[in-house]
Amino acid sequence: MSQQDRTVDAPAGREAPEAILRAGAVDVGSNAIRFLAAGVVDGVLGPLEARRAPVRLGHEVFLTGRLTESSMEAAVEALAGFAELAQELDLDRVRAVATSAVREAVNGRDLVEAVRERCGLELETISGAEEARLVHLAVRERVPLGDDRWMLADLGGGSVEVSLVDASGTLWSESHTIGSVRLLEELSQAGTEPGRYARLLEEYVSVLRLPISATRDIAGFIATGGNVESLARLAVPTEPGAVAHVPLERLRAVIATLGRLSFRQRVEELGLREDRADVILPAAMVYERLAALSGSGTLIVPFVGLKEGIVLDLARRPSRSNGGDDADDKAPLEAALTLGRRYMFDEDHGVQVARMAASLFDQLQPLHGMGSGDRRLLVTAALLHDVGQFISYKRHHKHSLYLLANSELPGFSPQEMLLVANLARYHRKRHPHPDHAEYAALPPAGRDRVRRLAAILRLADAMDREHTQRVHFVTVRLRESGVELAINGEGDLLLEKWALKKKSGLFAEVFGRRVRIGN
Repeated sequence: MSQQDRTVDAPAGREAPEAILRAGAVDVGSNAIRFLAAGVVDGVLGPLEARRAPVRLGHEVFLTGRLTESSMEAAVEALAGFAELAQELDLDRVRAVATSAVREAVNGRDLVEAVRERCGLELETISGAEEARLVHLAVRERVPLGDDRWMLADLGGGSVEVSLVDASGTLWSESHTIGSVRLLEELSQAGTEPGRYARLLEEYVSVLRLPISATRDIAGFIATGGNVESLARLAVPTEPGAVAHVPLERLRAVIATLGRLSFRQRVEELGLREDRADVILPAAMVYERLAALSGSGTLIVPFVGLKEGIVLDLARRPSRSNGGDDADDKAPLEAALTLGRRYMFDEDHGVQVARMAASLFDQLQPLHGMGSGDRRLLVTAALLHDVGQFISYKRHHKHSLYLLANSELPGFSPQEMLLVANLARYHRKRHPHPDHAEYAALPPAGRDRVRRLAAILRLADAMDREHTQRVHFVTVRLRESGVELAINGEGDLLLEKWALKKKSGLFAEVFGRRVRIGN
């Protein structure tokens, strides 16, 4: 059996544990398509099967903006085989994701539709932020992160996601459109002479920068991706299943060697696969640059990545059959906190408003009849409604709209981010109106969701009018003639009660019930 089509056995010396979940991950990357099936027990992966199809979807996408017909056909064929394998393995859950090549291609939707029709798979195009979140899930199971801050770099064919992480989650994340296949395509005019290409590549990568704050007091530099795994094997003796520690000087020595060798020499002398031999030098240069910027003298390579993160994420989600819901996962809240911290928001206020909004939503359920997806949108918008103050307090609701509409959050589609952005915009001032361009651009159902959820958000924001978190809880009583809110907390709460009355107009307009303040 070839290296590309092999069964991955449980680690030697112990039997694989009986799995409580059998999950599968499909990673449709820019340089290859990967499949992983694993049993998961207490967060530990027991691999069942791993496959790799050398389909380079990123070829020409980063130059022309389109996926080629031949690459799409090859991708569909590979995914059909993986879908069949998933059925044979009787997996409980499977998630298929596509990254930068499909994300950026103008005809990426065509591939998604073809995969659905011919393979029976729902191929989800994810953001760079979602990639970073999933990779972090895999890394923290392999590297004891603790309370320290670590820099994590995940390099694919089309982009590199750089994050600041600890064991609890992502503290900061940024996606750069610098990937191994992208660099190969964009610098293809340099010719085949290795030395000239390496010099041009070095100049290109040297423009990569990171915020100074992201490199302060980090415990180390963690690198993930297929290229860095190959680089680690070239640089240091690496035992199967072990985490590799690659001194930066050893990586630079490997770069020097790669720069002297032609493509054919890399294959024949270093034993690299052909679809790895051409992209490994651009990848090595990016990793070297990021490691140097981090100030770390060592690259930690855990030999896990996106596909392992997908499987672990599937395992930690509650089962719908057991009354759970994927939307209840804490990941969206963690990601929203990370985004808010990027804009130096008032975190205590955001968390308080989100807590009040969730409580109101739950207690008003018999009135509004909305579901868990709407609750997730509301809580996220409540947490981030004031991020526009990063630009200016004046008109900050409109600045929040702009910032959130142009941001990514893992687990949120671009359409959902537009809903979150509009919700944040309507936490104050004018009610939603067809004259507002961003609101008018939403479909009718989206506009209705914004009106309903914004009405609740305004009440939640009013209960922390002075950003002092004096309200401990709110009790909702549904009456025939209106809705009665009783707030409990520190002091007489006169200002909060005044704000509730002032900001209840949209609620009365949407739900046809006036808000009264009870005892």
